[in-house]
Amino acid sequence: MSEFPPGLILVLGALVIPFLKGSIRNLFMIILPVFGLLGLLAIEDGYTFTINILGLQLTPVRVDRLSLLFGYIFHIAAIISIIYAFHLRDTVQQIAALMYAGTAIGGIFAGDLVSLFVYWEGTAISSVFLIWSSNTHESFKTGMRYLLIQVGSGVLLLAGTILYYKQSGTIVFNKFELTEIGPILIFVAFGIKAAFPLLHNWLQDAYPQATVTGTVFLSAFTTKLAIYALARGFPGTELLIWIGAIMTAFPIFYAVIENDLRRVLAYSLNNQLGFMVVGVGIGTELSLNGTAAHAFSHILYKALLFMSMGAVLYRTGTIKGSELGGLYKSMPYTTGLCIIGAASISAFPLFSGFISKSLIITATAVEGYWGVWLVLLFASAGVFHHSGIKIPYFAFFQHDSGKRPEEAPLNMLIAMSLAAFLCIAVGVYPQALYNILPYEVNFQPYTTTHVVTQLQLLLFSALAFGWLMRSGLYPPELKSTNLDFDWSYRYFIPRLLEKLVSIIVLIDRKLREYLLKMTNNFIAEIRRYYGAGSWFSDTTSIGNSATLLVGFLVAIIIITWVF
Repeated sequence: MSEFPPGLILVLGALVIPFLKGSIRNLFMIILPVFGLLGLLAIEDGYTFTINILGLQLTPVRVDRLSLLFGYIFHIAAIISIIYAFHLRDTVQQIAALMYAGTAIGGIFAGDLVSLFVYWEGTAISSVFLIWSSNTHESFKTGMRYLLIQVGSGVLLLAGTILYYKQSGTIVFNKFELTEIGPILIFVAFGIKAAFPLLHNWLQDAYPQATVTGTVFLSAFTTKLAIYALARGFPGTELLIWIGAIMTAFPIFYAVIENDLRRVLAYSLNNQLGFMVVGVGIGTELSLNGTAAHAFSHILYKALLFMSMGAVLYRTGTIKGSELGGLYKSMPYTTGLCIIGAASISAFPLFSGFISKSLIITATAVEGYWGVWLVLLFASAGVFHHSGIKIPYFAFFQHDSGKRPEEAPLNMLIAMSLAAFLCIAVGVYPQALYNILPYEVNFQPYTTTHVVTQLQLLLFSALAFGWLMRSGLYPPELKSTNLDFDWSYRYFIPRLLEKLVSIIVLIDRKLREYLLKMTNNFIAEIRRYYGAGSWFSDTTSIGNSATLLVGFLVAIIIITWVF
C-alpha cells in the first residue's frame, strides 16, 4: 500500500459521502483521516514511488522528514475540523472539505512539479465551495475572486514548470535558484498562495466569507501547503527574509482597526506566515526547523481561534466586535478555550507558539539579521495585541452586549478541546515536536533569557493595550470598511474598463458618423454626375448598402481594437 498516495483516501472517500446519512456519514468522515494518519506512520522516511507517463518520470510519493511533519499535522487538522463540523448536513461542504484536505496532503508528498500542480489546482477548486456554501451574494463574488487568484497561481506554476523542464530537462521538485524565468514563475506561484505582501488580499477577502466550519478548514491547508513548497523549493533565498519581515509587520495595523473578528484572525494569519517565510529565507537547519515547528503549532492555535469565533458566529449570528461583549456569561467553555488559543499565538511560555517561534527568532539573531530580529520582536508584541488580547476581550469581556446565546454545540467544544490540549501539550513537552522536525534539534526554549525576554515583551504589550484603552486612544470597534491594497485594483480596474469601453463607443459613434457623411457625399456627387433619372437616384437601396458596408467596417475595427 506504499504506492497509494497519502491523501488520496480522503479524495476517494469524498465520493462516497452522498450515499451515507447522519451519524454513519460522520463516522465514515472521521475514519478517513484516522486511517490516513495510521498509514502515514507506517511509511518509511526516504521512500519514493515513481511512474512514467508520456515520457515524463513522475514521483507522486516522495517521503522525507519535512513532508512527514506536514503530513502529520494536516491529518490532525482534518480530524479536528471534521469533528467541529459534525453538526453539518451539507453534502457539498462535506465533499469539498474532504477533497480539499486530501489534495493538500497529496501536495506535500509530491516529488515532481507536475504532480504538485495537479494537487495545487485541486486545493483551489475544492476549497472555493467552502466559501460559496455561505449562500450569499457577497460570498459568491468573493469565491469567484478567490478562485481566479488560486487558479492563476496554478497557471503560473504550470508555466514555470514547462520553462524549467525545457531549461533543465527535469521536473523534480527540489531546490531552485532564482536565475531563470521558470523558477521565478514558480516562486511567484508559491508567493500568491503564501499571501506575500500585495498578493495577500485574497486571504482577508475569502476567509471571513466562508462558512463557520469552512473557515477552519481554510486556515489549515492552503497557506501551509505554500509554506511547505517554499521550504522545499527556495530554502536560503535571502529575498524571503525581507518579504517575511514585511509580512509580520504590516498586518498588525490592519488587525488593530478591523471590526470583523474573523478578518482580524485572517490578518493575524498573514502575520504568522511571515515568521515562517523568514525562517525559509534564512535557510539554516535551525531556521527551517523553526518554520516547520511554527507551521505545526500555527495550524493548531489558529484553528482553535477560528473555531471559537465560529462558535460565536454560529450562536449569535454576528462576528462584529462592535456587536459583541459579555459572552463569557453564557459561553464560558468557549471563552476559556479561546484564551488558550490566544495564549498560544501570543507565545506565552508553556504554550505551543513559544517553543516554535523562539526557534525562528533565535536563528535570525544567530545569522546576524538584527534589523529583522527587531521587526520580529515588534511583530510578536503586535500579535499579542490584536489576537492575544483583542479577540477574547472584544468577543467575551468588553461592554455587555446583552446577548445570552447558548454554549457552543458539544462537537464544537470537543474539537476545540482537542486543539487546546495539543497547544498545551506541545508547549509543556516540546521535545515531542522537536523529535519529528526535519533536522536534529539542539535547542532549549526554556532558558531564563528566553522566558524572561518573552514575558517582558508580553507585559509591555499588555500595558500598552491597557493604557490605550483607558486613554481612549485605542481605535474603537466601529462598523466600517477598512481599505487594503486590493482596493486599488478592485476600485480602479472596473472604472478603467468602463472608461475604455466608453472611449471605444465614442470612437465607434464618431467613425460611423464620419463614414456615413462620406457615403452621403459620395452618393450626392454620383447623382449630380449621372442625373436625377439614373438608377443611382434610388437612394434607399444605395443608403441601405452603404449602411451595411459601414457596419461591417466598424465591426472589424472594434474587434481589432478589443482583441
